[in-house]
Amino acid sequence: MAVRIEPLVTSGTFSLDGGTWDVDNNVWIVGDDEECIIIDAPHDAQAIIDQLAGRRVVALLLTHAHDDHIGAAERLAEDARAPIYLHPADRMLWDAVYPDFGPGHEVHDGDTFDVAGVTLTALHTPGHSPGSVCYYLPAEGTVFTGDTLFRGGPGATGRSYSDFPTIIESIRSKLLVLPADTVVRTGHGDSTTIGAEAPALQDWIDRGH
Repeated sequence: MAVRIEPLVTSGTFSLDGGTWDVDNNVWIVGDDEECIIIDAPHDAQAIIDQLAGRRVVALLLTHAHDDHIGAAERLAEDARAPIYLHPADRMLWDAVYPDFGPGHEVHDGDTFDVAGVTLTALHTPGHSPGSVCYYLPAEGTVFTGDTLFRGGPGATGRSYSDFPTIIESIRSKLLVLPADTVVRTGHGDSTTIGAEAPALQDWIDRGH
């Protein structure tokens, strides 16, 4: 049975540094009728559980630990028996949301996850947060970038624990080296491709965001 990529959008808020904003977040479910991997756990656990339709969850892969990407993680871990993977450099962000509940597993650059006959590879891409991770799925020609790369440029770096030169280097060294036709599936908003974004790298550097 062929692997498929299922998108789901959930809505809620993002809070950091004393501010709160309304946001829509993308959830990506990669798998077949028997098993799947969930990428990010924003806002609405029940909507994600409903999308699973009883499938076994191989892993819940978090692109980073801002509260809008992890708000449903604890319930998914409990109800869907989903093992959670987070880069340890984002643990302080996680602990601000879940002081008494840990993610359970660490993910590091180069780690691989198998599901439905395909393999995702973790790419550590700090900048938006210290522990931001993208997940590359070469069999389907796609990369799940969380808040590292969007249509039109890098993720935001104007808040705590973020850094613009770092995100630029992550994008340059880990993402723009992928094939130009690689589909970029983002944490918010529409997808794009590596080839569509790569020519604008110097423009992003010049504008500083």
